[in-house]
Amino acid sequence: MSEPYLVGLVGARGHTGRELIRLISQHPGFMLAYAVSREYAGRRVSEIAPEDTDECIFEALAPEEAAKRRVDAIVLALPDGAGAPYLAAIDRYAPGKVVVDLSADYRFDERWEYGLPELRRLMGEGGRLKGATRIANPGCYATALQLAVAPMLERLSGPPSVFGVSGYSGAGTSPSPRNDVERLKDNLMPYKLVGHNHEREAARHLRHPVRFTPAVHPAFRGIVVTAHLPLKAPMSAAELKAVYADAYRSEPLIAVEDDIPELKDGAGVPGVIVGGFAVAADGGHAAVVAAEDNLLKGAAVQAIQNLNLALGLPEFLGVK
Repeated sequence: MSEPYLVGLVGARGHTGRELIRLISQHPGFMLAYAVSREYAGRRVSEIAPEDTDECIFEALAPEEAAKRRVDAIVLALPDGAGAPYLAAIDRYAPGKVVVDLSADYRFDERWEYGLPELRRLMGEGGRLKGATRIANPGCYATALQLAVAPMLERLSGPPSVFGVSGYSGAGTSPSPRNDVERLKDNLMPYKLVGHNHEREAARHLRHPVRFTPAVHPAFRGIVVTAHLPLKAPMSAAELKAVYADAYRSEPLIAVEDDIPELKDGAGVPGVIVGGFAVAADGGHAAVVAAEDNLLKGAAVQAIQNLNLALGLPEFLGVK
């Protein structure tokens, strides 16, 4: 690799932006070309992310300016709906540029590739991410949810029911009840009891209905989901685990374990832990638990996987 690929980051101030700066700066094939943040404009990126050695300065780039900069790929790490002006400018001035979008804006758009590589491989579509120029990064809950359910799709007798708990970093940096540390203290806050975006997202890409209810926990980061799976035919817990072990045998970021993973187990790790395989006494339903870091495999690590695939690099370069 002679020269690194230049990556522009729009939305660098948030929790995920911070993780992306770290991962891009430590990636042997990437260089951070610019980091867009109006709030931090003029400050050195290294003040926020000491890993940045490229001496970048946060900039308040307008969409046209960002699109015209010399980069090989652009990551949009903005809230839902906020990236549209940047994408419009990219489509106008640099239509062939690789774009990875972390919002929910394009996860339902047929013109965009859905960037959950492990799921795409299970569905026989892994090759479609290689060389793609428009990739929609999955939601954090949707990542854990789908990886907990996908290996069992052919064995389900109905919609699985999933309960998820996340640290409050998943609510972003804009003040809300779901990232209010005082309100969350000694508390668990369920919300969006039906119709959550990640429920619709998972149902679309699994091609199977799911039921999902999320809650927020006082921890800063981490996600744990418990999936209850209605079964077409009885099976043992050992057979259940074997299904997952076989499905994820070649996936370095997915660990299949006997123990029930806890929220803290997923925090800080780049992949997903799937475990706790249990089957009801009547054989009618099973339960599986998955844990991940919402800022890593739920966002930034997945974006790096997608950038690698889009730019023709080994998928896990700069990740493991």
